[in-house]
Order: sequence, then structure tokens, then C-alpha cells
Amino acid sequence: MSWLEKLGLGFGSGAGVSSMDALSTEIAYGPDNDVPDAGQQWAQFGAGCFWGVELAFQRVPGVTKTEVGYSQGKFHNPTYGDVCTGKTGHAEIVRVQYDPNQCSYEDLLDLFWARHDPTALNRQGNDVGTQYRSGIYYYSPEQEKAARETLERHQISLGRKVVTEILPAKKFYKAEEYHQQYLEKGGRSGSKQSASKGCTDPIRCYG
Repeated sequence: MSWLEKLGLGFGSGAGVSSMDALSTEIAYGPDNDVPDAGQQWAQFGAGCFWGVELAFQRVPGVTKTEVGYSQGKFHNPTYGDVCTGKTGHAEIVRVQYDPNQCSYEDLLDLFWARHDPTALNRQGNDVGTQYRSGIYYYSPEQEKAARETLERHQISLGRKVVTEILPAKKFYKAEEYHQQYLEKGGRSGSKQSASKGCTDPIRCYG
């Protein structure tokens, strides 16, 4: 038994890697068909550990909801432990619901690029693994166009290869409840961080 299994974090609650069959992959690779609230739109971003990224988006005026979870993988209903093995192919994702009358998609992209190093392949800081990869996952041709245009600009301004993937938004699996708004709740240290709109306090990534 692996250390992940001892902690109850094995693949699919003990189902094993073999449960990643064709049906599981087909479901996981399907589009995100969840419906946002009336008048709202979705956006998905991967920029390393989702805790600090979520708090940054929580603070944006016009963002009405954030959730952290897993997407772009080949396994249906993954757990955090599954994703951490690196075998499911999922990325840690923040799904943002926003009011386009108060916040543009370009505003969200600006924060995404500012929040992480898009030239770091499968890592951010000390967090290493494919689940920490940089990605923009779009819901419409308009979002795709805006994402690719900003990538091109950053490629030029940074002078280094940007490794951010830009792909259609796939099925979103909401992470375990303790991950949701993790830093606002207090993080590892129990010291709550503000999610107030417009707050500019430094974000302590792990609390």
C-alpha cells in the first residue's frame, strides 16, 4: 500500500489506475456543461497551486463566484490524491464566474498573467508536477482569441518561451470542500486573508 492509499488518497477511492477506462476518459474529456448564473460567464485558469490563484480572483470586482478543482485530465471524478500522483493528467484549476458588465475577460487575463510565471513548465515555485501547469481554458471563440492575443504579447515582452496551454474548457471537477476559499478560511496557519473586492494585501500562498 502506498503512502497516498494509507491516507485515503488513492486512485478513485481505491478503484485503481485500471479504472481509467475509455468511458472514464470520454466523460472527463467532455466539455464543461455547467451553467453559470443568469447574466454571468465562466472562465477557467490554471496557474500553479489553486489556493493563492483563487484568492486573487476572489478580490476582483465583478467576479461573483470562484471554485477550485480539476480539469483537462483523463479520469472521471478524481480526488486530490489522484491528481497528485500525476497519472490522471488533470491540472489544478480555478473556475471563475464573472459579470461581464462589471469585469471583462481581458481583466481576468491580466490577473492570470501577473499571478504566475508562464515560462515555467509544469511548476510554480516549489510546486512541481503537471497539475501545476499554466493554462487558459476557454468557453467561446471570443475567449480563445483574447487568450491567444495576450499570449503573443507576453511572449514578446518576456523574451522567453511561454508554455501556457490554451485549450477548450473541459469537464470541471470541484475539489474537496476544504480546498474551497482555502486562504480566506485561514490556510495552514489559521490566519485568514481578506477576499474583499479590490484588496491589495500580499497573498501568502499557503496561508
